[in-house]
Amino acid sequence: MTDATGQETDPVLQIDIVSDVVCPWCIVGFKQLERAIAMTGVSAAVKWHPFELNPDMASDGENLKEHIMRKYGSTEEQSQAARERLTDVGKGLGFDFHFTDDMRMVNTFKAHQLIHWAGPQGKEHQLKMALFQAYFQERKDLNNDEVLADVVADIGLDRNEALDVLQDGRFAETVRQEEAFWTGNGIHGVPAVIFERKHLVSGAQGAENYASIIQQLVTGQAAE
Repeated sequence: MTDATGQETDPVLQIDIVSDVVCPWCIVGFKQLERAIAMTGVSAAVKWHPFELNPDMASDGENLKEHIMRKYGSTEEQSQAARERLTDVGKGLGFDFHFTDDMRMVNTFKAHQLIHWAGPQGKEHQLKMALFQAYFQERKDLNNDEVLADVVADIGLDRNEALDVLQDGRFAETVRQEEAFWTGNGIHGVPAVIFERKHLVSGAQGAENYASIIQQLVTGQAAE
């Protein structure tokens, strides 16, 4: 692949990820993708997009185990087995899940507004990772303004401005429109990974499968 001057350049893949910060398979899928990128040695630009697993969740949330059992019709034993599987998968990818019986599922609309705000400041990805950690490892309430402001401050962003963003809702409509764009284009489950804005891969597919997809795309770019 060459640039306008005729010089050889490394291909850069555009990877868009539609996800929610309380979705365990979203962080698993990203860690698999991250490993695949390292395996292939390609350059990739990752962009995060909002999706709410539970847009109608009450402000005080719901017990996570009870929520999963009710939403998916699983038994307590199945729910526990799923947690154990996620914990094992996460550990193999360098991400520790710390599930507890009192953990709560919460609404994430506020978190998505802050991720959008962090983008132009070059902190979108860092905030996304910090929110995954805050929820799954520290069991923080990501619907709480003060908690979210603390996470923001921990990565070097302005805490007071973050609170202002949440209080005046300046990005609320923008986030709603983006969520509607993705659901309107058929995405109703996450993670949804879009390579080069045209190849959709749903679910956490594993590092090897992601690597195979990436290699095929890079080979196609190199041939152009």
